[in-house]
Amino acid sequence: MATKETEEHLREICLSFPEVTEKLSHGTPSFFARKQFASLWMGGHHERDYAHLTCAAPEGAQEILIASDPEVYFRPPYVGHRGWIGVRLDVRADFDAIEEILEDAYRCVASKRQIAAWDASRNNSG
Repeated sequence: MATKETEEHLREICLSFPEVTEKLSHGTPSFFARKQFASLWMGGHHERDYAHLTCAAPEGAQEILIASDPEVYFRPPYVGHRGWIGVRLDVRADFDAIEEILEDAYRCVASKRQIAAWDASRNNSG
């Protein structure tokens, strides 16, 4: 079940990337690096009445993720045709996988400079 702690954890992940801002978009926390890369729907959205995350994804990732676990991953309305992925937060939330999905989403929209800063911070921390 998605909780306030889930929301805060996902916010922390998104805001860890360089130059990310959080804004309300369509009434929900959304994260931007030049362009939007993720939205957190804690109360559901349209026909999805459960907590979920929608985020940008590299080409082909949507199909792979949905095929791997259609109970968790789905094609979200409005942005699914652009390859975005939906991740249910009310069933088996795997935060390691979600963190990777969010990093991929960030890389889809971030500038080369932002990506280089992220890579440098990761190399310096490990």
